[in-house]
Amino acid sequence: MIVAGDIGGTKTHLALFDWNKDRVDPVRLETFQSADYTSLEDILTEFLVPPKPPSPIDEFGTEKSDAAELEPDRSAEKPPKIDAACFGVAGPVFQNHSKTTNLPWVVDGAQLAKQFDIPRVKLLNDLEAMAHGILLLRPDEVEILNAGAPPAHKQALALLAAGTGLGESILFWNGSRYQPMPSEGGHADFAPNNDNEIELLRHLRSHYLHVSYERVLSGPGLHAIYDYVRDSKKNEPTWLSEQIKAGDPAAVIAEAGLKGQADIAKQALDLFASIYGAEAGNLALKAMTLNGVYLGGGIAPKLLAKLKDGTFMKAFTNKGRYKGLMTSIPVKVVLNDKTALLGAASVAAALSHTPES
Repeated sequence: MIVAGDIGGTKTHLALFDWNKDRVDPVRLETFQSADYTSLEDILTEFLVPPKPPSPIDEFGTEKSDAAELEPDRSAEKPPKIDAACFGVAGPVFQNHSKTTNLPWVVDGAQLAKQFDIPRVKLLNDLEAMAHGILLLRPDEVEILNAGAPPAHKQALALLAAGTGLGESILFWNGSRYQPMPSEGGHADFAPNNDNEIELLRHLRSHYLHVSYERVLSGPGLHAIYDYVRDSKKNEPTWLSEQIKAGDPAAVIAEAGLKGQADIAKQALDLFASIYGAEAGNLALKAMTLNGVYLGGGIAPKLLAKLKDGTFMKAFTNKGRYKGLMTSIPVKVVLNDKTALLGAASVAAALSHTPES
């Protein structure tokens, strides 16, 4: 039995797998609100306790109270024996140790192995874990933005994932398989492409000492773009302002923009999609990822209609003399929101079959 985890700034997904060689569905999968816990250890302790069996129901559909009274205390039960574990962590990983970027956590593989009696525990950057996962996706788990014309021989792949933050990874072909490489490219300097984006940068610089791509291409980034459009265009409807204050700003803005309910939200989505396409093209050029670019994370599937309207690909291919090359690169949106978990599970499964040194 193996444990896999996707540790995000907003949610933590944990799963148990009975994984031997090929991809399998999880035996058990649970999602936790990361901010409700002080550490991954707290979540794992809760997750690994065997779940309570359903209470017996009488013929009238009522839980039998005497059964509840006779139920043994399950807190003393031992968790299942785990052969290996792998966790994708939203933050840089050094020597199996990570301080998460958008959570006040420190995650240490050696400590987890000792506390939970797991022979092998490996930490990966979350995008590195997702990169392992995209290699296992089925055709119906991606949406094609650009079919392209990839070369017959294997070339590199790129992965960008906008969500709570922005993650990036490169997968290079080592001669026998794709090898994911971790990256913190989402924290590289935001580079505006036109006068409007230059003004956006000026707006963001009034709030941040360093403006990275993550400040723009993320849930908070979409909100920041919206604020810039609002402050410059002065066209915010009162109803939209009230909804943003009462709910999830990025979700409200996205819905209003996709439904065409407010010009300001549509303009914000235009900027977001264009900058996303430009940065995806930047990564593709830097690593010559001629076999494809994947868009993961929580935002791309929700903005699929916007990403497919041409705004993204126009910016992606807008690389001067390299427009033809960029047009040949396949671009796909990852629809499976558990791809990072899937990748972590594949790494844990491989660890479980590796002889101890």
